[in-house]
Order: sequence, then structure tokens, then C-alpha cells
Amino acid sequence: MKLGGRICDCATPNLGSSEVHELRAVGARQSLAVVLRISQVVARMLPTLLAVAFGLLQGIRHAMEPDHLAAVSTLVAEQRSARASVGYAALWGLGHALMLLAVGGAFFLLRTRMPPAMEDAFELGVAIMLVGLGLRGMYLAGRPPPPAHTHGHGPSIGGRLRPLFIGIVHGLAGSGALGALVLAKATSAMAGLAFLAVYGAGAALGMALLAGVAGVPLARLVRSPRGMPALLAVTGLLCVGLGLGWGYPLVARWL
Repeated sequence: MKLGGRICDCATPNLGSSEVHELRAVGARQSLAVVLRISQVVARMLPTLLAVAFGLLQGIRHAMEPDHLAAVSTLVAEQRSARASVGYAALWGLGHALMLLAVGGAFFLLRTRMPPAMEDAFELGVAIMLVGLGLRGMYLAGRPPPPAHTHGHGPSIGGRLRPLFIGIVHGLAGSGALGALVLAKATSAMAGLAFLAVYGAGAALGMALLAGVAGVPLARLVRSPRGMPALLAVTGLLCVGLGLGWGYPLVARWL
């Protein structure tokens, strides 16, 4: 190699076969040490990861219960886009999760269960709410649509927060049973509260995913002149029927 007219001999050290094997052995030992360290960390975290996964999946399953689907469907039926449907479902999930964590967590920390009469009262509140939402949906279905040239100002603050309030009512109704379950299974206060939080997050995620998937075809349906009234009428009727069926055994128990 020529540098400034001079020839520079850059000698490269030649390693013997024993030195090469030694370097390879050192690299293999270092790689094995890293793998073992990662395996130890994963082994320590595995119970926690499994508990988080279980809570998340149980929360997603919980979101698919009929009273939740019926209530949220009456709200989603009014939305003209999948994004709005997801937003409403996420607000429901937020209210639901807050109540599960607040009320269920309070009973868990107090190491007691919600009185049966209080559980029945909250469940009856859910039934009354379902009937009210269903009647509202059927009323909106029968109301004549506004003229095409009019432009609304969007929902009021109360209308935007309606899914949050509905989620709060659902969370109150489910907090007693969930708190009792966590009380029986949780090994510590931190673990119990963490499970309640993950469970609530799973329910919110499940409802938002469902609303997102269903929101695309529903948004196309409600853009037709008769699509939204038909959807509101069907969801409203189902909601009323479910509310009556939900509340009748509770009222009969008190009579």
C-alpha cells in the first residue's frame, strides 16, 4: 500500500487455532450467561405476566356480557363513523373501570363483601337504565329526521358523557362480585388492586375493539335514510326486553 510515495506494510497479527478457539469459547460463555440471565428474569416475571394476561382476557370476556352490549349498542347505533363508535365504547370502558377499581377496591381493602341488598339495588339500577336506553332508542327511531340542509351543533356535554355514566352504573353493579372474587384469590393488596385495574382495562379494550369492528358496517348502514331508524328500533327493543328480564327476578325477590 502506498502512502505519500512510500510503501507501508500493515502487518495483521495471525492468530493461532488455539487462540481462535479460546475467543469462540469466551463468546459462547458470554452468550450463555446473557441467555441464563434473561431466563431468570422471565421466570421471576412469569407468574405476574400470566396474571396480567388472565385479568386482561377476563376483562375482555366481561365486556361481551349481554347487558353491556345492549347498553353500548344503543349509543353506537347513533354514530355515523367507526371512530365515534370506538370513542363512545372507550368512554363506557373508562367509567366501568373506574367504578370497578374504586368500589371493588374499597371492599377488597376493607376485607369485606358488598351486602347482598346493595348488590341487588345496583343490579336493579342497571335494569332500569337498560329500559330507559331502549325507550330512548325507540323514540329516536320514530322521530322524523331533521331536514338535510340543517346542520346540528353536535351532542351536548351530557350526551358526550352519557357512555361514561352508563359505564359507571355497570361498574357499580359488577364491583361487588369482582371484589369478592379478588378477596378470595389475591395474595396481597397490591396484587388485588392490580388485577382490578387490569380487568377494567381489559373490559374497556374489549368493548372498544368490538365497537371498532362493528362500527365500519354500522356506519355504512346508518348513512342510508332508513338505516339509523331501523338500527335504533332493533337495539332499543332488545335493550328494553333485556332490562325487563334483568329486573323482574330482582323485583320478585323483594316482593
